Amino acid sequence: MRKEASARIKINKLLEGAGWRLIDGPDGKANVLLEDKVKITEHALDDMGEDFQKTKRGFVDFLLLDEKGFPFIVLEAKSEDKEPLDAKEQARKYTKSQNVRFVILSNGNLHYFWDLESGNPHIVTSFPTCESIKHRREYKPNPERLINEEVKSDYVVLTQKPDYASDPRFLDPDCKNDFIKENNLKFLREYQVKAVKALQDSVKEGNDRFLFEMATGTGKTLVAAAVIKLFLRTGNAKRVLFLVDRIELEDQAWKNLVRYLKNDYSVKIYKENRDEWKGAEVVVSTVQSLSFNNKYRTLFSPTDFDLVISDEAHRSIGGNSRALFEFFLGYKLGLTATPKDYLKNVDPDKIADRDPRQLERRQLLDTYITFGCKSGNPTYRYSLINGVREGFLVNPVVVDARTEITTKLLSELGYAIAIETEEGSEEWMFSQKDFEKKFTSQETNAVFCRTFMDHAEKDPLTGEIGKSIVYCVSQKHASKITQMLNVLAEKMFPGHYKSDYAIQVTSNITDSQQFAVNFANNNLSGHTTFSPDYSSSKTRVCVTVGMMTTGYDCEDILNLCFMRPIFSPTDFIQIKGRGTRKYTFALKRKNESNETEEIRAEKDKYKLFDFFANCEYFEEKFNYDEQLKLPRVFSQPKKPGTTLPIQLGKYTNYNPDPLKRLRETPVGLEGMKIDRKFFERFEKQVKADRFIKTSFEKGNLKAAEDYITDKLFEKPEDYFNLEKLRTALKVDRRVSLKEMLMKIFGQIPYFKSKEELLTEELDKFISIYHPDNEHVVVIGNFMKTYITDQEVRDIIEKKEYTRLATNPKFSMVELKELGPWRDKVTEYVKDYVPMNTFT
Repeated sequence: MRKEASARIKINKLLEGAGWRLIDGPDGKANVLLEDKVKITEHALDDMGEDFQKTKRGFVDFLLLDEKGFPFIVLEAKSEDKEPLDAKEQARKYTKSQNVRFVILSNGNLHYFWDLESGNPHIVTSFPTCESIKHRREYKPNPERLINEEVKSDYVVLTQKPDYASDPRFLDPDCKNDFIKENNLKFLREYQVKAVKALQDSVKEGNDRFLFEMATGTGKTLVAAAVIKLFLRTGNAKRVLFLVDRIELEDQAWKNLVRYLKNDYSVKIYKENRDEWKGAEVVVSTVQSLSFNNKYRTLFSPTDFDLVISDEAHRSIGGNSRALFEFFLGYKLGLTATPKDYLKNVDPDKIADRDPRQLERRQLLDTYITFGCKSGNPTYRYSLINGVREGFLVNPVVVDARTEITTKLLSELGYAIAIETEEGSEEWMFSQKDFEKKFTSQETNAVFCRTFMDHAEKDPLTGEIGKSIVYCVSQKHASKITQMLNVLAEKMFPGHYKSDYAIQVTSNITDSQQFAVNFANNNLSGHTTFSPDYSSSKTRVCVTVGMMTTGYDCEDILNLCFMRPIFSPTDFIQIKGRGTRKYTFALKRKNESNETEEIRAEKDKYKLFDFFANCEYFEEKFNYDEQLKLPRVFSQPKKPGTTLPIQLGKYTNYNPDPLKRLRETPVGLEGMKIDRKFFERFEKQVKADRFIKTSFEKGNLKAAEDYITDKLFEKPEDYFNLEKLRTALKVDRRVSLKEMLMKIFGQIPYFKSKEELLTEELDKFISIYHPDNEHVVVIGNFMKTYITDQEVRDIIEKKEYTRLATNPKFSMVELKELGPWRDKVTEYVKDYVPMNTFT
């Protein structure tokens, strides 16, 4: 009885959380009828037919009503110790008696949503809203129509310009290419048509999850647009969610999808249309804007989208992001440029569990599992090799350039620096991971910059250095390199740039995301001064750290430069892919006869400057196309700066400050008034600061946080800092500065408690791994205890299980019941749960 009552209490809370009304209230009349009001009568049973004649008369546990008061959803409740699916056939009979299509099966801990017209019950972690079920009711999936829809090369073009084929300019061979270019018509290439056909074949086999593994520059967004049209046109989706993993890609994806689909379908960015997104067939959003603080659970219902597409899926389905992805029902498509087999020579049994390569291996494996490709074979694959061979992509010219210092850094012994201290000379050893983190070398950075400037690929039409992206170790490193490049550019090209040659594009720079967009659009700092007729960016080099990597489109890039070591295979292949796109450089100008002539040049390669042997690290048999002899540098810089910690008292004179006064004053539960007002004063200052507000609204949270840390923290009179603000908030966990900003600017209504966040982590785990009901309760108890109890974590990690005999929070019996789920839970927590949040 206790378990039945507990289940009912949890179900009532879930219903209320989804907007259903158990009693009449200010929002309207009750739209949930309980079992004593929904009786299954003999007459109803007779109407069910011969198969149900033996059905006992009974009651529907919960009957949810639509906006007109008609039966809408049958909800069958089971006790916490019962499997919800046990009520499936009983619920099916009830749906016939009430003439409804939708069923929820729940025991309070595990829940299934079942649309009788579209297949089997699916696990959900929250209940659908009435409004989302209204949307779902209009959804009439027909896989046969999707399978049989003919997709040709002009499938997207027919949406862009339906009458293109009859236009005289298209029919004229001399005008055809200009007509296509002026109207920006996007015909599908043969391999792109094959990708869509592969998805149709997969649906025919009964699959509802798909993965396209296509090299950077092969038009994944165009293929996605064709898939979106296929689903919408055939009625197999009413609304589509397109997820990207970076803010700068959100606008890019939206513009492309609008360009391809706007004549037939509405495409909107969620954050700019929070009140109107339901009117769009395609909704674009970043994963981060929906997953932070698990906002998607309150913003959406599981049935709001019928097709969810994850761009750069290898990055956007890990941990919280995957829980967001799994939250929605319906078809799922992943797009990625990172092949699983790129992680060669990584033996999962011989490397430490926390090795980043091991984490990445699991993430890539998760990508395949998430999209129904457990065999490791995606639904469709089109590699860089395919693209180069067929003439759609270009390969790099690798410039393997190493200084004396970086050569030593890359060696097994590392690079030694003599540090003079009061106690004498000490020798400290550094590896490549330490460059610009634990030590700096101005001379080494200077060599990097001179080498790049002397050997960079030139623009074929102007002779100036081609557009380039430089990847640095840190924001401080990027600042140094930007300055060095601008100084060198002024010497090499006097008067041309005036410090616009290189621009830092990192998260701490205001408008950095717009800089990246302008660079791709060839108007960063205006247009080149080398030719008034040429549309190319005046700024030639963007210096970044982690931006302008995954999914960034800039076809006319001619140089990529690694001024940092890369340890992630995914990062390496993604960055390398920024240069693979083909491009036609063109300008029109008047000749001596005053006639307009067009000069063209094709991009057939790009240079990849590698100062840290990244290519050698990842591709042992790579054929280097260019080797450079570098100018010598000092093996031991005269003043090698160091950021190693200095112990107070070891290098300075330390005078203790004696205690002068001691007084103890207990503070009541209500806290001190100054504490209660402390956060309010901070909130007022943040709201009044234009830079913080602008940065936040543009999605540049890092810039806002850095600004607050620098400008507001530890300043008279309040001396704001994170610990004081957390104390003032009186939340039972560690609240981040990011959460504070979200609350201040109205993106979250309150700070969730530790228990709420723990429950959400459990829900995410359930949505990803689908445990059976037998293990749900013990998994939940173990996960919550493992996250919050250091002793339990210590016992599990050291495998000292006998200590559980005296632990009051988790027992040996529960550990045995947990079985193989123990490792899945601990792995999930280690990889994805922000432990600091719960302290």
